[in-house]
Amino acid sequence: MTASDRPIELSVVLPCLDEAETLEICIRKAQDCFAANDVVGQVVVADNGSTDGSIEIAERLGARVVHVTARGYGSALYHGTKAASGKYVIMADADDSYDLTGLMGFLEKLREGYDLVMGNRFAGGIAPGAMPTMNRYVGNPILSGIGRLFFRCPAKDFHCGMRGFAKTAFDQMDLRTTGMEYASEMVIKATLAEMKICEVPTTLSPDGRSRNPHLRPWRDGWRHLRFMLLFSPRWLFLYPGLILMAVGLILGTRLLISSVHFGDLELGIHTLIYCAGMVSVGFQLVSFAVLARVFATQAGLAPPSPRLEKLFRFVTLESSLLVGGLLVLGGLIGTVLSVQVWWEQGFGALQPGQITKCVIGAVVALMLGAQVIFNGFFLSLLGLGVRRRDHDGHPGDK
Repeated sequence: MTASDRPIELSVVLPCLDEAETLEICIRKAQDCFAANDVVGQVVVADNGSTDGSIEIAERLGARVVHVTARGYGSALYHGTKAASGKYVIMADADDSYDLTGLMGFLEKLREGYDLVMGNRFAGGIAPGAMPTMNRYVGNPILSGIGRLFFRCPAKDFHCGMRGFAKTAFDQMDLRTTGMEYASEMVIKATLAEMKICEVPTTLSPDGRSRNPHLRPWRDGWRHLRFMLLFSPRWLFLYPGLILMAVGLILGTRLLISSVHFGDLELGIHTLIYCAGMVSVGFQLVSFAVLARVFATQAGLAPPSPRLEKLFRFVTLESSLLVGGLLVLGGLIGTVLSVQVWWEQGFGALQPGQITKCVIGAVVALMLGAQVIFNGFFLSLLGLGVRRRDHDGHPGDK
């Protein structure tokens, strides 16, 4: 069987927005790699509105051009990948910063059965001037470390722009973001879906363009961090909430009995008020963690959680109303008792003491009860399981 009779095995997808200076060399490098290794491949240029002749260059060199009207790095890569014919896809930038003659390291791992093969620039080599100092020694290590901590991802270069994946894995990921967060979403979803992930060394060189790159380090770094935080309700909401509740409950319970002394330092009524606030805010953060996880599952941003499914056997609207109602009742009883003491003293000024502690406890019970009830309604609303309307294009495109 000749090469022309074999199906396309590898598609190289290049997002493009006015890359006429470097697009040709990128396409030729990929095509030379195909020819040198007897790989049936194609180059897909996902054009995002170029006006500098990039489209004509791609067509002249035999690359497939996909016109993507929805702006954004993620939109270009998504539609370019959807249009790719290969069994495997390798994505890279069109600025000649990644070595497209080194595709075989990625392809060999994909052939071995890996779903996602990440490039590692720190292992392969970063040429002088290829990456800003802050990105190299601060931004990328921190963001990659956060990614491994939050999601237990094995990748050490979380944001390398050159990576390969199986087309079937791409379909399973169901990627939704349209901007720079696309790269983070891919790694996170592959990790959460327990796909086979590995890294191969790749090099990074200064891009060959005379203009400034589209990348904005601080803005795009924040967007990646924000996405990881929003995609990890445990670290954004759950863990901080549990810590606040634990500190507030333990210290607050102790202060209900008597003041706490640390040498000349005395913690009393005023500290108890802060403990009450910590319990209330902490509980709401824990609730946000659950609500965010349910929403992410419903929106297709995260896979279903077996733990939450087990939890929902007990946490229902009815149980929320029961628990919330009991808390509100307890708060009302504490309020009535406090008002009775106040009445007995002629509704005059009250000295700080047990009555103040009773009022604080009653207020906390009322707040928690209201939060449990209304969060129960909101959770039930999210759990209705309304079928999402089908879209012809990439979710989020208009």
